[in-house]
Amino acid sequence: MPDKGKGKAKKKAPPRWSMCPKLHDGVSRLLEEEDLFFDFHTADDAKNCVKDYDTNVMGRFPCRNPKCSSDGWSSKRIAVTIRMYAGAQYNVRVYHQCCLQCNRLSRPVLDSSSYAERTAYRLKKWCGIRWRRPYNEGEAHPITKIFARI
Repeated sequence: MPDKGKGKAKKKAPPRWSMCPKLHDGVSRLLEEEDLFFDFHTADDAKNCVKDYDTNVMGRFPCRNPKCSSDGWSSKRIAVTIRMYAGAQYNVRVYHQCCLQCNRLSRPVLDSSSYAERTAYRLKKWCGIRWRRPYNEGEAHPITKIFARI
């Protein structure tokens, strides 16, 4: 009788999310405008955060499956969770999406300004600083609203 416990090792499932500490400098520049200084919390730790918030950023998903005919896709709704930790630290969990053609999970290449603006806005808001909410592509541009009143 064959032993079902031996043979090919199971492949580890690819991660369904990631973090982008390399984008911290862009967030830092926006926070410094209000004399706020945060460090990037490298541990992906949901239990010990002080606050968290789910929102979206923009970017592009490349399909890395060589057998797939898709070059990838752009998205204005890449789900992220922004977390704040004690000691002026934060991180952002970025959720991956599956390719519609081959169903392979893809890690996004984020629009750095969208990421920085959304993250800095949320951290400033949590720190009690009133700041204009970042422009959302799905809404009318603020200047359009002004001209509509004239």
